[in-house]
Amino acid sequence: MQKSCVIGGSRYFGKLLVKRLLTAGHQVTVINRGSTRPPADVEHLVVDRDDEPALTAALGSRTFDVVVDQVCYTPVQAAIAARAFADRTRRYVMTSTIEVYDPATAALLSTPAGTPVPEETVDPAAWRVAMDLPWHDDAYLEAHYAEGKRQAEAVLAQEGLFAFTSVRSAHVLGGGAQEFTGRLAHYTERVTRGEEITVHAHALPTVFIHYEELADLLLWATTADFTGPLNACSDGPLDVRDLTTLVATQIGRTPVYRTVPAGGQASPFSFDRHYAMSNARAKDLGFAFSRTTEWLPGAVAEALTTEPSTA
Repeated sequence: MQKSCVIGGSRYFGKLLVKRLLTAGHQVTVINRGSTRPPADVEHLVVDRDDEPALTAALGSRTFDVVVDQVCYTPVQAAIAARAFADRTRRYVMTSTIEVYDPATAALLSTPAGTPVPEETVDPAAWRVAMDLPWHDDAYLEAHYAEGKRQAEAVLAQEGLFAFTSVRSAHVLGGGAQEFTGRLAHYTERVTRGEEITVHAHALPTVFIHYEELADLLLWATTADFTGPLNACSDGPLDVRDLTTLVATQIGRTPVYRTVPAGGQASPFSFDRHYAMSNARAKDLGFAFSRTTEWLPGAVAEALTTEPSTA
């Protein structure tokens, strides 16, 4: 029986991953701060992962075959985890994000326009780490989310204390109210009400993944032997108008658009820069992705049955 530890795992695809691990026969330990209890048959360690002495004490003599870190946002958190799990696991899987490729937040290797971005565009083994930045400041962290993820990956890759992979997730959708960011609901609500969707003049495509597919990929990654970053996205990039058209067709309404000026704030998933990811590496390693257009209508239907927000 494989022993797996999930840090976080209290909502959305992390919660589903815990259930997938149990179904696959894993012995599962969940670490969180106690606000949400994991399913029955899961060991629950209530501790703040930022408190290194408390985390080390809570872990005791436990060892794991794999750790899946769902809530690592800074190099400081990554360094604590590296020390705490150095002799306790052989494999470490960190959930990362497409936002590491956002050219608006860092100087990155250039990719030809329209070319899906490969993993080597951001190499964690060579990325500079700055521990002295104000990572404990919530406002700073929110403004530097992408850089926090890049540096967290870098710490875990450069320490070399265990086999490490970072799963760089596309924009996650599906699950109705479980999709707590409300980004898909932004479109279903506005199209239903006949309200404007704000878009860039030349919006570029991005990539998506269903939350169940991401949970499946993370489960697959727990027993695999590859290392390094891995892009996770369904086949078929969409731009904001593609997404809105699909939503509007399902609702039976005509979308209303308003173009924002250059540099202006637009709706979620409207991008004036290109960073749609390539999933070729994951496919070469044996993971089969769905097409976005196969599951997106179902995700829209779920969003339509979710209680509208008051925003």
